[in-house]
This record gives sequence, C-alpha cells and structure tokens, in this order.
Amino acid sequence: MSLVCWKCGASLAALSLPLSRLDECKQCGAQLHVCKLCEWYSPSVAKQCREPIAEEVRDKERANFCDYFKPRPNAYSDAAQVAAQKARAELEALFGGSATNAAEPSAADKAKAELEALFKRKT
Repeated sequence: MSLVCWKCGASLAALSLPLSRLDECKQCGAQLHVCKLCEWYSPSVAKQCREPIAEEVRDKERANFCDYFKPRPNAYSDAAQVAAQKARAELEALFGGSATNAAEPSAADKAKAELEALFKRKT
C-alpha cells in the first residue's frame, strides 16, 4: 500500500522517505510530519499516541519534531472527511447557513420582510 496524504488522500509516492519535517502535500499543502500521518497516532488512547515515551504533541495536524514519527499508509480516512462535512452542514443549517444558501432567505429574513411590507417600511 502506498503512502497518501492524511488530509486529502493524494499519493505521496513522489516524496522520498524518511519524510522531512518541512515536507508538504503537493495537492492540498498539508504538512506531512504530523501525528495524524504517524503509525503511533490513535484518537482512542491518552494523548492520542500509542508510543508510551513520546512527548505530547498538542496540535496533531502541524509539523513537529517527534523522533518516533513513522508514516503510515492508511492515514487518510474518507469517512472522517464525510463526517466533518456533514457536521459542518448541520451547524450551518442550525445557525443560519453560509454562502451555500445565501441566495435563499432564511425564515427570519422572510418574516422580517413580511412585517415590513405590512407596515409599508422599505428595507
């Protein structure tokens, strides 16, 4: 199995191993010497790292100096991306939307327009 970007799933076959701390994905620009691309990364354990003596890295998506870093081929998870997009869409729907539904006025905007039309106020 070939190495792929943890963020977008693009192939990293063109890069030489070991990865440099400064290496980035050519497609999305994500930093690659990060916890989320490491074989020791696991969101289900303390500090999200299965390596017991590694120092804690707080930002799992930024390049770090961990000496135990070893890239894993299955770091990209499309399911995680789909879940994040779904959660983002639900938040936008709950809190009044974003640019995706800016063309369609919200219920509050419609009610305000009807109220102003009733009292003949122009917006």
